Amino acid sequence: MQARPDTGLPFMKMHGLGNDFVVIDARGENAPRVTPALARRLSDRHRGVGFDQLAVIEDPAGADLHLTFLNADGSASAACGNATRCIARFEMDRTGADTLRITTDRGVLHAIDAGNGLTSVNMGHPRTEWADIPLAEAEDTLHLPIPGDPVATSMGNPHCTFFVPDVAAVDLASFGPAHEHHPLFPERTNVQVVQVLDPTRLRMRVWERGTGITLASGSSSCAVAVAAVRRGLAAKIVTVILDGGEIEVSWRDDGVWMTGPTMHVFDGVLTPAFLAAL
Repeated sequence: MQARPDTGLPFMKMHGLGNDFVVIDARGENAPRVTPALARRLSDRHRGVGFDQLAVIEDPAGADLHLTFLNADGSASAACGNATRCIARFEMDRTGADTLRITTDRGVLHAIDAGNGLTSVNMGHPRTEWADIPLAEAEDTLHLPIPGDPVATSMGNPHCTFFVPDVAAVDLASFGPAHEHHPLFPERTNVQVVQVLDPTRLRMRVWERGTGITLASGSSSCAVAVAAVRRGLAAKIVTVILDGGEIEVSWRDDGVWMTGPTMHVFDGVLTPAFLAAL
């Protein structure tokens, strides 16, 4: 890693509904190179900082900023909705802008100030063809041949959504990893269990690929909303109720928008000693 050996490496801690992130601003000259090894070390809640995802702000090409994401196990993720909202809020507060154009491995995302302290991000159009998820073989993504009859969706990362009578009755600690590594998902998958409370309210719990159980997930919220609409279970504007709070998801002609609160918790600096141990 190209560190700043004399002064350490600055970072920010943020969360969206308890879905927490370490954010490293790697823009400008002498920017640090963030590696999977750093992500794994930082994610340790006892010996590092702890996070669900690591987000890196980089210099953009034809946009306001570029974001890349790493999971707690060091693997890459093309999308992280809550981190995108958190960083968009930070950048809008920093610059005074009320709209942003953000590039990610998912593509170009648009963020707006939704007022009342809320931030909206368009996560793009969902992908529902089996090869786009991707699945290991051609299957009906609306009814996967897996016990529990889940739905597959891509929001830039793969999602497997199970509709259940009671999300509290699911042992997510065992159910999640068993399906994250299902052979039908060659790149692994995020796993959601969803209870339809009514056509405008969905109760969701989530197991994130490469991380585990999280209090919230933006891309998962978008995926379950899309899955519920495709199944005829929900309207195109829904409130997703997560362990960490509520987020609104709206599937529109221009993509799937999510709107919710964000929190910039604190700023810190990784010490030279911590960085030298990588």
